[in-house]
Amino acid sequence: MGRMFEKRKHRMFARFDKMAKAFTRIGKEIAIAVKQGGPDPDANPRLRAAIRNAKINNMPKDRVEAAIKKASGKDAADLSEIIYEGYGPHGVAVLVETATDNTKRTVANVRAHFGKGGGQLGNSGSVAFMFDRKGVFKKEIGDSDPEELEMEFIEYGADDIEIDEDTLIAYTSFEGFVDMQNALEENNVDVSHAELEYIPQTTIDLSEEQMEDLMKLIERLEEDDDVQNVFHNIG
Repeated sequence: MGRMFEKRKHRMFARFDKMAKAFTRIGKEIAIAVKQGGPDPDANPRLRAAIRNAKINNMPKDRVEAAIKKASGKDAADLSEIIYEGYGPHGVAVLVETATDNTKRTVANVRAHFGKGGGQLGNSGSVAFMFDRKGVFKKEIGDSDPEELEMEFIEYGADDIEIDEDTLIAYTSFEGFVDMQNALEENNVDVSHAELEYIPQTTIDLSEEQMEDLMKLIERLEEDDDVQNVFHNIG
């Protein structure tokens, strides 16, 4: 009985920890969006995307509004977006998106994470050329006809589409992300994911043991409060 309780408690805390990290990440997205385009979602596509992601991640509405208000204030943190590039264990290319108010702290931490994770932080441009930045939208197929749903997303602006089990994944160019977002909103289409991501042009395969080495580095990076997203070129 005691062990079962401890396991449930562990899962509960892990879930809350994951949710807290997601809310922190989205809060930074909102702050950066407000800084760049103002607090009005109707006039700020990036803020609309951040609010959509907040909704997808079940972030309370009052918390979203508080984040927008805080980002609009005079005392708002001055966050910088910086991409770090490097190689993880077994030659895996890794891109790390960060949002920070202290670049010295962040670069020191990211360098340490790479080193302790069996990798090495590289210079700007060392691996970015291996990736394309694309809009990625995910929609649960459910009872919909997959072919009809695919045609709809092509009409909305998708350049490429994949079906992964019961999920449709639509890709757009970086430039087409906002148009796709607007088309989905105009047609009242709810998606489970809508973000700009770095997609590898080619991928490599790892053994199960090698993958465990990589995951230790990725987990270490994702636990850092300054890290927003981690991308790699594993297939």
